[in-house]
Amino acid sequence: MQASDFYLPTEDYLLSHSVGRMLKTAQADFNDHFMAPWQQLNQEPWVQWLEGVERFTAALADLLGSQASNFCPQVNLSSGLTKWLMSMPEFRERRVKVLLSEHDFPSMGFVLQQAMHDVELTFIPDTEDLSCFDTWERYLTAEYDLLFVSHVYSNTGQQAPVKQIIDHAKKHHCRIVVDIAQAAGVLPIDLDKWQADCVVGSSVKWLCGGPGAGFLWVSSECVSLCQPMDVGWFSHQNPFEFDIHHFVPHESALRFWGGTPSVAPFILAGHSIEAFSQQGIEHVRAHNINLLKQVWEALSPWCVSPQNPLQCSGTAIINPGTQLAACTQALKNEGIAVDTRKYGIRVSPHIYNERAQIMRFIDVVQQFVN
Repeated sequence: MQASDFYLPTEDYLLSHSVGRMLKTAQADFNDHFMAPWQQLNQEPWVQWLEGVERFTAALADLLGSQASNFCPQVNLSSGLTKWLMSMPEFRERRVKVLLSEHDFPSMGFVLQQAMHDVELTFIPDTEDLSCFDTWERYLTAEYDLLFVSHVYSNTGQQAPVKQIIDHAKKHHCRIVVDIAQAAGVLPIDLDKWQADCVVGSSVKWLCGGPGAGFLWVSSECVSLCQPMDVGWFSHQNPFEFDIHHFVPHESALRFWGGTPSVAPFILAGHSIEAFSQQGIEHVRAHNINLLKQVWEALSPWCVSPQNPLQCSGTAIINPGTQLAACTQALKNEGIAVDTRKYGIRVSPHIYNERAQIMRFIDVVQQFVN
């Protein structure tokens, strides 16, 4: 997998934390698996379309270290998290005390506030270092019923020590949800080793799979406890039974699927995820770190994100101080695609980026920091 495998602009694209670039083979694959059965068969194309969705969950399982039966396609993270929270009987019986961070993506906070009848949210302040286990150990006590943690934080570039956090939470009998939207496709992940209760993610960023192909992962232990309220015929153990008097939830995580599914986004994303799984995320991460090291070496004093591979995400955050706005505009003028958030400029080198692109980024920024 290399730059020539992707559709890339003539200028420098460093926004994979937002939207990953499309594979050049994606359109032909989509035509074969979605359009052609619809156009050419003298029958309904559901068999072929559902095979495409099965490829999506199988590719996720291979990439993320689990089984396809633990995954359920979802439109986005908010949908998946809402369905899981509402399915847990223990969350309906009492006030649910939740620990999360002010750095978590707002959608997740909105869902946690609204999806449960009686909830109390406690936020780890945005001044804390979430890449440090000591932070989590101080805040996560036995009083909490649910912990929400992001594998990486898009605005700070911090990587949370997820496995340590999960192990600590389990000692307190606390349920755990992990958001991997900003990690899947650039950081190695092994869900079976983690053993969280619930994981939510998407394909639009580092996985280069486009929007609309989110997913919900539920542990095998937890699936059997879940009683989804938002169901439909594809939540049924046998969707094609067609008996309105008989509903049996699917034995797998597909019990969260609901009514007639949207299949196109998952067919599109399945091709990309399969390609990244075959490539190996370790290779992607090694390339990402090599390019990040260039940024760290040249701009270390202005890099406000971690500069340690064990603590950083795939993104570097650069803050040139009072020159932030001018620097951002200069990068835009030079055709270097980045964005800014609260703490500075976000730059995310992917497998299709090259050393020369990072050097051009550095050259522009250095005009505003030296």
